[in-house]
Amino acid sequence: MEAEMKNEEKKVEGVSSSQERNLAMVCHLSSFLMIIVPFGNVLGPLLVWALGREKYPLVDDQGKESMNFQISIAIYSLVSVVLMAVLVGVFLLAVVVLFCLINVIRAAISANNGEKFRYPLCIRLIR
Repeated sequence: MEAEMKNEEKKVEGVSSSQERNLAMVCHLSSFLMIIVPFGNVLGPLLVWALGREKYPLVDDQGKESMNFQISIAIYSLVSVVLMAVLVGVFLLAVVVLFCLINVIRAAISANNGEKFRYPLCIRLIR
């Protein structure tokens, strides 16, 4: 009887771990909401982080990281738009978008594997 109880506990832990990893992955992938919703790249991770931060430590960590990166990308994009007057901004904005896309995918894969991902060139405003 005790062996069955231990097996059930392991299953519950496995489900929790899987849910935690999936939510951490969604923290990163929800930034693609910017395609549909203005400021969705910040609102998506904020919503997922707010829902899971109390229950899952990985979601708390990766939610903060995703939020910080998306805020950083918004700042870099704004600077690029201002620099469009000098024509450098068009190239710079393309680089920022590609940089964001690649790193969000890398972060989502790492989070799905249960690893903590740190974005490069990220301004960490939320701690």
